[in-house]
Parts: sequence; C-alpha cells; structure tokens
Amino acid sequence: MKGLLQRVRGARVEVAGEIVGAVDQGLLVLVAVEPEDTREHADKLLHKLLNYRVFSDEQGKMNLSLKDVGGGLLLVSQFTLAADTRSGMRPGFSTAAPPALGAELFDYLLAQAKGQHAEVASGRFGADMQVHLVNDGPVTFMLQI
Repeated sequence: MKGLLQRVRGARVEVAGEIVGAVDQGLLVLVAVEPEDTREHADKLLHKLLNYRVFSDEQGKMNLSLKDVGGGLLLVSQFTLAADTRSGMRPGFSTAAPPALGAELFDYLLAQAKGQHAEVASGRFGADMQVHLVNDGPVTFMLQI
C-alpha cells in the first residue's frame, strides 16, 4: 500500500463540480492499493499518517504529527501510484489491486481513520476527481507499507 502524503494549507476534491471532501490545514494523502495488500497494511499506513512528524514545532523543525496539530486528513484513492513505470513509455497497471480489492481496502482505511481522528474527509473511489490543494512547504513524502 502506498500513500503520497502532502502537507497542505487546504485541499478539496470535486466530482462533477461538487465538493465531496475538503480540509483546511492538514494532510492530503493519495492512496494506492496493490494486489498483496491487506487490512493490516491499511492499519500500518493509517498509523504512519496520523503520527508521521511533518509539521513544524516552535523551532521550525518537523517534530509534530497530524495528531499533534489537530489538522484534517483528506484521503483520495489513486490507483495510478501503483503503476509499473520501469519500462516503455506507457504505464502498466498490473501492479495495482483489482477495483474490488482497492475499494474494500480504501473504504476500510477511511472508516478506521474516521474512528481514530476528528477531521477526516475523502474523495470518491473510482470517480473522475479534480483535486485542489495548496501544498505547504512544499512538503511531500511517499510512504510505502
């Protein structure tokens, strides 16, 4: 399971012109599910997302987590992160989970996040989404579980 974590000042996801998820300060995370992923992988990714220290403390060092700052968490499914790009000029998607598994594990991750964190929003799995964000820093990390 992969999560492209971006520290944001604000982010929102639109589907057909409607805002379906939004957060102010916090994290936007693009999530890719791979064929071998399980709920255990989702649990580990969520633990990292909530506790990864990417926010600045009083000295300007990245010492604070999403939990510490009470920021929002916006989760967006992004199967293209699982693409095989090692050869050729076109990505291959055999390394991404089948849609049913992807939806199941993304929904599980979202439900667990809502149970463990106050402000959680999401995009819509499988939809054509437009993601708007103000990347803070910019600060972006690829987490792979």
